[in-house]
Amino acid sequence: MEATPEPSGHDDTPAPTPGRRPRVMVLFGGRSGEHAISCATAGGVLRAIDRDRYDVLAVGITPAGRWVLADDDPDRWAITDGRLPQVEDTAAHVLLPQAVDDRDVQVLEPGRLPRVLGEVDVVFPLLHGPFGEDGTLQGMLELADVRYVGAGVLASAVGMDKHMMKLVLEGHGLPVGPFRVVLPGELERDADAVTARIAELGLPLFVKPARAGSSLGISRVTDLADLPAAIAAAREHDPKVIVEAAIVGREIECGVLGGHDGDRPRASLPGEIVVTDHRHAFYDFEAKYLDEAGVTLACPADLPAPIVEAVRDVAVRTFEAVGCEGLARVDVFVTPEGDVVVNEINTMPGFTSHSMFPRMWEASGVAYAELVDELLRLALARPTGLR
Repeated sequence: MEATPEPSGHDDTPAPTPGRRPRVMVLFGGRSGEHAISCATAGGVLRAIDRDRYDVLAVGITPAGRWVLADDDPDRWAITDGRLPQVEDTAAHVLLPQAVDDRDVQVLEPGRLPRVLGEVDVVFPLLHGPFGEDGTLQGMLELADVRYVGAGVLASAVGMDKHMMKLVLEGHGLPVGPFRVVLPGELERDADAVTARIAELGLPLFVKPARAGSSLGISRVTDLADLPAAIAAAREHDPKVIVEAAIVGREIECGVLGGHDGDRPRASLPGEIVVTDHRHAFYDFEAKYLDEAGVTLACPADLPAPIVEAVRDVAVRTFEAVGCEGLARVDVFVTPEGDVVVNEINTMPGFTSHSMFPRMWEASGVAYAELVDELLRLALARPTGLR
């Protein structure tokens, strides 16, 4: 692999209707616990999109699941002084195309006839977590043959479910750490058996919701007596829980972009996360988004060249194993022995000012605005239907 990947340089973005710019729906918010992070991501993307090349329609999904016209001002969606942004309900509800031969987005308002906003050529779905990043939204867009940025239905679902993800990666011969899964009702039926099965992993342990992100609901357990409370905390976000053995090593991340015209995916230079504030036992939600001073993000990571190439190779193989498209961030551990172990793949990584995905690509020679443009080009060039 090349040490410093470059964007494709293609300038063949298809314009479905001659004489107009492709129209992008930036979609964000949603019903998951990562609603605010999705909004913050949208702020970054809205700021970066080239308005001379694309028309933009901002659409938010409220925590209750209503689709509404949203403010196009990036500052409205920033995390400021600990304030987390949220999509508020409005009277202007948005209706997506309902058929494969329809591209028009409509607005429904009380007491008024539906108002047509015009065609949408591609959706940039910046939702994180369940009901958006997990294949549900992608399936709805597939039903109407609407192009969108990022992974398809299956890859999104597999990437969201840490249990299924690890099984798929193991099946492709990729290294993952030891883990156990606690299914709904298991702990209540036989707590002793569940505890004994988990105890085989040793201590410390990390207890996580199987289908959540942004480090929500994660606990570090150093005493098995604390396991029930940790499982309960994870279940606040997902009834399915995964318990992972701690891996001694450096936390390294790598960005991946899909290839053009059948080419293999491209990997960024790796980055490293170092939690420097002792108040954070690991890279938790507060460390990610609310305590910038307590975390050091090194891009590129200070790694020997052979390890850099090993990380990038594992990242691309992980992307391919899941069947990903567009983009992903692959998180790994690099052990003191130099082994690379996959932690997880994130099929819609954040684009906030703290986020590693754009920072790693910037360190690799691809600026933020170029990165957003490249993702839109990949999506517009992708065929609809089975692929």
